[in-house]
Amino acid sequence: MHYKFDFVKHRRMYFIISSAVMLFGIISLLVMGLNLGIDFKSGSRVEINLGQTFSEEDVKDLLKQAESQAEDLGMVKVDLTPTVIRVAGNQNEMAVVRFDQILDSSLLPIIKDVFRANYGEQVDLNESKVDPTIGKELARKAIYAVLWASLGIIIYVTIRFEYRFAIAAIIALFHDAFFVITMFSLMRLEVDLPFIAAVLTIVGYSVNDTIVIFDRIRENLKRAKIKRVEDIEEVVNNSLNQTLARSINTVLTVLFTAVALYIFGGAGIKNFSFALVLGLMSGAYSSIFIASQAWLVWKAKEFKTKRLNPQPEA
Repeated sequence: MHYKFDFVKHRRMYFIISSAVMLFGIISLLVMGLNLGIDFKSGSRVEINLGQTFSEEDVKDLLKQAESQAEDLGMVKVDLTPTVIRVAGNQNEMAVVRFDQILDSSLLPIIKDVFRANYGEQVDLNESKVDPTIGKELARKAIYAVLWASLGIIIYVTIRFEYRFAIAAIIALFHDAFFVITMFSLMRLEVDLPFIAAVLTIVGYSVNDTIVIFDRIRENLKRAKIKRVEDIEEVVNNSLNQTLARSINTVLTVLFTAVALYIFGGAGIKNFSFALVLGLMSGAYSSIFIASQAWLVWKAKEFKTKRLNPQPEA
């Protein structure tokens, strides 16, 4: 099927919409910040396998009981107020409780005994902790991972195509990553290592779709006779229409998988799969409406400059 949509006509509107989203995201990050998980912030995460369904209020009440028992035993400065309580497990029988502070190991038997007294002897408990030094190191390495991936993409696209394509691809890449980060900030979803894995996956997918479009633009440029800016616009329009079906089919196929992961994958990977869903939709949008349009604006400006200032013949 042959499509003929005028993608380039409203490119300014696309840029305005994306700029507004980016500005909104910056404000959100400055005001609200990110809900950093234990992977990036010191604290403790306790997984309590209860063996039966429960409510968050029950968990809070039992933690208060454990706190009182610990104080009765002479422990000082005991604070078992949870930052986050998540439901996990195949049957929603596990409580994942996060604390901002690192718990004293002597508190764990008390917590286990309190929960066993209310839910039975099958209750089991597992704790993981991250100190401030490790948390900062993980955050730094996560940023490095994204930056190194971006640098590799710039080098690859520059060698295969040209630097204008590379810069346009990176603009789209950061657009997608920042959109996902913005949504996680607004929705106060936990940012952990699986989230970073999702962002890197989104980066790879977004660039893959963008390169397919750029490859078609390059092929069409070889056959086109460029005499006006409108000729460049026509090349981009034709290229986008020729790859449109492929782009839609690819994103829908992967999107169905990501949605299935979100619905059936369990609480442990819910944020990961949700980030994938957001990134896949944003990646499909940016490849068509941001990356190719950014390259077009740059190329058209350069073409006008050369036409107004022709090089003298040798």
